[in-house]
Amino acid sequence: MAETRHATATWSGNLAEGGGMLQYISSGAFSRMPITWSSRTAAHEGRTSPEELLAAAHASCYSMAFANELAKNGTVATRVDVRVEVTADKREAGWTVISSRISTKAVVPGIDAATFAEIAEKARDGCPISRAIAGNVELSVEAELVAE
Repeated sequence: MAETRHATATWSGNLAEGGGMLQYISSGAFSRMPITWSSRTAAHEGRTSPEELLAAAHASCYSMAFANELAKNGTVATRVDVRVEVTADKREAGWTVISSRISTKAVVPGIDAATFAEIAEKARDGCPISRAIAGNVELSVEAELVAE
């Protein structure tokens, strides 16, 4: 069965001097987050951006995908920490998200480094957010197995 989520946003004014608000998301987990053009292209100054929200979505998605793949291997993670850096830059067509870089550190008893690295790549490719942006955005993963 398909699941649908939603978010609402408002904007007033032109792009450069205007501003907006990410109003609500379907879960209610957060609301009323200010957005501006400068928060996308310069210092965020306490405001969010679509790129930051994409990084948050990718980090949470990847952490679940990685934990799932590790468990399917019979090596349940004690802890998985994930950081995703989404980079946007001005290109010929305009501002474009060009990369999503996943960095993960995990404590996983009973796994060897080669299997860990293989599973990290598999999770990158299997994460639904990765699949949504694959082919348009450079995806990378750097995984570090941490001793207990």
